[in-house]
Amino acid sequence: MSLGTSGGTGGGLLVAGTTSDAGKSVVTAGICRWLVRQGVKVAPFKAQNMSLNSFVTREGAEIGRAQAMQAQAARVEPTALMNPVLLKPGSDRSSQVVLMGKPVGEMSARGYHGGRQAQLLGTVLECLAELRGTYDAVICEGAGSPAEINLRRTDIVNMGIARNARLPVLVVGDIDRGGVFASFFGTVALLSPEDQAFVAGFLVNKFRGDVSLLEPGLDMLESLTGRRTYGVLPFQHGLGIDEEDGLRVSLRGSVRESEVSSPVGEDILRVAVCAIPLMSNFTDVDALTAEPGVVVRFVDRAEELVDADLVVVPGTRGTVRALEWLRERGLANALARRAAQGRPVLGICGGFQILGEHIEDEVESRAGQVDGLGLLPVRVRFAREKTLTRPVGEALGEPVEGYEIHHGVAQVTGGEPFLDGCRVGEVWGTHWHGSLESDGFRRAFLREVAAAAGRRFVPAADTSFGSLREEQLDRLGDLIEEHADTDALWRLIESGAPTGLPFIPPGAPA
Repeated sequence: MSLGTSGGTGGGLLVAGTTSDAGKSVVTAGICRWLVRQGVKVAPFKAQNMSLNSFVTREGAEIGRAQAMQAQAARVEPTALMNPVLLKPGSDRSSQVVLMGKPVGEMSARGYHGGRQAQLLGTVLECLAELRGTYDAVICEGAGSPAEINLRRTDIVNMGIARNARLPVLVVGDIDRGGVFASFFGTVALLSPEDQAFVAGFLVNKFRGDVSLLEPGLDMLESLTGRRTYGVLPFQHGLGIDEEDGLRVSLRGSVRESEVSSPVGEDILRVAVCAIPLMSNFTDVDALTAEPGVVVRFVDRAEELVDADLVVVPGTRGTVRALEWLRERGLANALARRAAQGRPVLGICGGFQILGEHIEDEVESRAGQVDGLGLLPVRVRFAREKTLTRPVGEALGEPVEGYEIHHGVAQVTGGEPFLDGCRVGEVWGTHWHGSLESDGFRRAFLREVAAAAGRRFVPAADTSFGSLREEQLDRLGDLIEEHADTDALWRLIESGAPTGLPFIPPGAPA
């Protein structure tokens, strides 16, 4: 394939959604994987992302984890250009603003939408233009719904960028939730005539059953809106990779929809992840779910730690708040009992800080000095400058890679070295995200956990997290290739939205 576009500007497409979690991220990744398999040089883009799941690029920029996953789908190195604005919530009303991979301050939702967001439109468009000048195609992901009429004036991620960059818009709807026809129609009908001109059509996601039963509805939708449906993607388990909008599972459910494979040894291994407030990078435990015989669940009650072989205290955007939450719910005492009994506990990033002796925080919570759980000989001081690195090292005799995203600076005063943190007995702590994706290290760590827990669990010798991730991305590409009208999608990417699309009243309020 070759685009044949003029002026050195590649084609593009904006994948919007009727709601948050409609499937925009995975559809964008699927389109990227489908295109790169056709020999197209493609890149992902999301102008503004709100997420606590983030990643560090090789140049030391922080971007949304979903965009890093989409870059992997496109087989390109992720950069800050692919996610110029990242909002990391610190409460219901404020977020840290990360611009071009670096934090630039905290801002209230009112302050951001009241003016700051519109000021960033130029930066966003420059990044998109640079990508389009480099790649044959750029597949953009929207945020929430394009029909957020209260926010349209300052929008830089949905129709604001579609209009400015003249991108055709594909609206994704999750039919598993119900009401998808009303959602499709209502999304278009709440847009202004100028915005509607860029909405090319629809994509149904997570369909179960016989597609022929859906087709009369799709035909009626086209007659009502003048816009076709570009595909119906079937529901598939295990595709919820690298979410960005929050933990889309029950606290006491499995991390992902995939079933646990039978163990290699005689026992399974039970992992409990403390579902602390403002949990960040819960994707760290995805590599554990890839291991046959490892059962991972999120918990919020002390009694749920009793039968766990390993407890993980994950990262958080609110370390002091998470510490208070652990104490209020009795989980802090349960962790202390585990440590005294020699039962494994792993703290990652904010979780590592929580396990230390004390925290001095005049940056994130401004709480001053706060006592930690005292399970590791570590003292943490929050610095205004954020650490954003991609460290490489060794632990348990195995090579390890990871990435660091934190304001807390840890002073380790004892214990055995463990990555950049330490270990005391069966309590482990590190600032490194992603370390469990290193296969040899993960297996060595799980062998230690199994021994300490008295489980006859044996890690599989051939589990490759990287290969499993590639298989997932190929499955996403297969969904697009097999269940979407790829010729029509290609025409959209190459030529833009069809001309003469009808206006659907009433349109956006004046």
